[in-house]
Amino acid sequence: MPRYEYRCRTCGDSFELSRPMAESSAPAACPAGHDDTVKLLSAVAVGGTATGSSAPAPSGGGGCCGGGCCG
Repeated sequence: MPRYEYRCRTCGDSFELSRPMAESSAPAACPAGHDDTVKLLSAVAVGGTATGSSAPAPSGGGGCCGGGCCG
């Protein structure tokens, strides 16, 4: 079940709730009992290795176009 992070506008505390995606926008009371909360946006990082075929890493000098044409 996904976890969502919320912040209480009354006391400023942040907290997380596990709830179904269909209920992600439903109001959530903070642990202190306040009702004025807002759902925070979270960045999710997913790492690991690809299975099957994977493209080789690009080579060159870097930069916006591979390092050859930028001055």
